[in-house]
Amino acid sequence: MLEESLIALITGANKGIGFAIASALGAKGITVLIGARDQERGEAAARHLRAQGIEAHALLLDVTGQASIDAAAAWIEQAYGKLDILVNNAGANVELSASAEGRPTLPGQLTLEDLRQTFEINVFGAFAVTRAMLPLLRQAPAARIVNVSSGRASMSQRSDPNAEVAQTPPFLAYDASKAALNSMTVSLARELQDTPIKINAVGPGYVATDGNYHRGYLTPEQGARAPVAFATLPADGPSGGFFSHEGVIPW
Repeated sequence: MLEESLIALITGANKGIGFAIASALGAKGITVLIGARDQERGEAAARHLRAQGIEAHALLLDVTGQASIDAAAAWIEQAYGKLDILVNNAGANVELSASAEGRPTLPGQLTLEDLRQTFEINVFGAFAVTRAMLPLLRQAPAARIVNVSSGRASMSQRSDPNAEVAQTPPFLAYDASKAALNSMTVSLARELQDTPIKINAVGPGYVATDGNYHRGYLTPEQGARAPVAFATLPADGPSGGFFSHEGVIPW
């Protein structure tokens, strides 16, 4: 699907996996829009990419604020009239980041507010951004949507005592939110099946990020491989699936 003047929006792209995805897409000649809820951090990330010869622009975007989402969509429409790639990367693991010294909050101690906050960002935010950008994605010749999910969303693996993810503490809010994101992916794929638009859920793997106190064993660049691949799928690529760089992840 690669061609001139492709436009990609990556949410939560001022650091970590999102920044790595933006950098990799930009290296392919794609114009990247750095979605960030902090304008200064977004601008700094865009400047860093421009210094590498990448066409990058910061875009103020808080996925939990409808006014911010609508303003971003209006800006893209005025500037480009279309959107070729949407990567819903912005996310949070409240159970880990809000706990003392990074110790996970177990399901029985999880607060309702933490559950709501997690879904607000990981599910409702991704839905709100996708819904606002769909008219622009429909204007592109063959748009791609990537929902950055997690292997922790796989209920098959989480219920298998021999699976790697089953050896780690359960994150009820995070795991459930990513499973809900996967379900949203399948529903949208059904709606879009008669269009050139393809949408997939993609797990980047266990990447070292601020959200997990850099405990992951993959670099952001390694974690960006699969999202970038699915953001640039050819016409015969899949839609409505759940993947990692190793292949299909079981639901």
